[in-house]
Amino acid sequence: MKALIVEDDRLLSDGIARTLAANGFVAEHVDDGGSADGVLRREPFDLVVLDIGLPGLDGFEVVRRMRARGQQTPVLVLTARDAVQDRVLGLNLGADDYLPKPFDKDELVARANALVRRSRVETERRVVHGPLEVDFGARRAFLGGQPLELPLREWMLLEYLLRNVEKVVNKEQIIAAICRWDEEISPNAIEVYTSRLRAKLEPHGIRIRTIRGFGYMLMAWQQP
Repeated sequence: MKALIVEDDRLLSDGIARTLAANGFVAEHVDDGGSADGVLRREPFDLVVLDIGLPGLDGFEVVRRMRARGQQTPVLVLTARDAVQDRVLGLNLGADDYLPKPFDKDELVARANALVRRSRVETERRVVHGPLEVDFGARRAFLGGQPLELPLREWMLLEYLLRNVEKVVNKEQIIAAICRWDEEISPNAIEVYTSRLRAKLEPHGIRIRTIRGFGYMLMAWQQP
């Protein structure tokens, strides 16, 4: 699970990152609203922990822009304990929950997990793409009725492509989706993973098209 922490208090953000990392999240951090907006335009996350009082764009504008783009990533807003109006405005703009400062780390984890669980239940868990059946929740796949065993990187690549059928995705987007920021995967490695996945899928009529100069696109299923 990838979480983006948007908080300009470095001590607080480091504490949140450590707490989330100890509970199964890969936590990344930015300290202003403009950077948060830019990162959220480029990279997928499972959760955003968002302070309201930020340099540049405030947290309200970050949420507003996310929802205007159609991004449904769960947002946990951090507010001052007595800022009732901030909580109401944040929720009305599309935030999913709020946590008043100062907060208990166990409550932070509980709220974060609850938001991610709810988001995943609302997301389609099972996808059928021609002869390919994928259960995202169970992390199981079947191709032509037979179990499809994939290494982790190929599985994550397949999941990302299935969530973006008929959309061109570039190598940088794929790298962001399948690895942590502190991991280094080259564009050439993405070519290798794509080639291996394509070799397993295309004999069954499932096409991953290379769009030269742009990236890859999983084609909509068409009956042969």
